[in-house]
Amino acid sequence: MRKEYDFSKGKRGAVIPSQGKTRITIYLDDEILDQFREQAEIAGMGYQTLINEVLKKYLQSPSDQPLTQEDLRRILREELSLRSLM
Repeated sequence: MRKEYDFSKGKRGAVIPSQGKTRITIYLDDEILDQFREQAEIAGMGYQTLINEVLKKYLQSPSDQPLTQEDLRRILREELSLRSLM
């Protein structure tokens, strides 16, 4: 091991940048997060990937009204219950 290392060209952050994705902080109900984690484990994927897929699917569906907090919770619960039937 060297006595001294040169970090002058070092950069902070993730070692491998993720293209097309942004890291955010979001607060979800514990029960929602628990269900996503359970479903993701069953599906063999990460729970964040599952949340992303559910949101993407919802956004691709036609909607005349803006998304409300209650709508989002209802949609997430519906998706989780559908996935539990798989």
